[in-house]
Amino acid sequence: MVPVTVETTTDVELASGLLAQAFADDPVTVWMQPDTSRHRVMFRTLLTYSHGPKATLDLAMRDGQPVGAAAWDPPGHKVSTTAQIASMWGFFRAMGSRMSRGAKLEEEFGKRRPKEPHWYLGQIGAPVHGVGVGTTLLRHRLDQIDGPAYLECSNVRNVPLYERFGFAVTEEFQLPLDGPKVWTMYRPM
Repeated sequence: MVPVTVETTTDVELASGLLAQAFADDPVTVWMQPDTSRHRVMFRTLLTYSHGPKATLDLAMRDGQPVGAAAWDPPGHKVSTTAQIASMWGFFRAMGSRMSRGAKLEEEFGKRRPKEPHWYLGQIGAPVHGVGVGTTLLRHRLDQIDGPAYLECSNVRNVPLYERFGFAVTEEFQLPLDGPKVWTMYRPM
C-alpha cells in the first residue's frame, strides 16, 4: 500500500471538494442540506470565513493525489463580525431554506465548546473511508500542537478513531428539529 503523507495548504477549493465528498453521507451534513451538490459551497464558506486565514488546513496525499483534508483553528480563534457577515451569502447558497439549521447547529456547538484555550478540529474527512487517511491527518497535527484539542463528532463510527488519539466523549446530544446525535470530544494534552 502507498503511504499517506500530509502537507499544509492554502488551497481552499481543493480541500472543500475533498470534504464535500467525505461528508456526502454524514448525518449532520445531510440533516443541514440533503442536496449533496451544495456541500462544496458549504465547506468552501466554512473554510474561508468560519476558519479563515489563521486556520491550519492539512491535505493528506497518497501517490501525489489528494485523498483527505482537515481544518484546525488555533487556541483563541474567533470569527470576526466582518467574516460572519461575509459568510452569509455562501451559507445561503449552500443551504437555502435550511439555513436556520446551520444557525441552530452553531448555537448548539457554541454552548458546548470549552472556555479554556484549545485547538479546534473543525472538519476532517476523506472520500474513501477505512484506509488510514483520517489516522494520518490526526497523527500529523496532534504531534505538532501543544495543548488541549476539541471536536464535535458527527458520526458514531468515528468516535473510536478519536478515542485512540486520547479524545474522550464529554457529551452526547441530539440536534434540534429532529436532528442526529453529536458527540463532543476533548483531549486534555
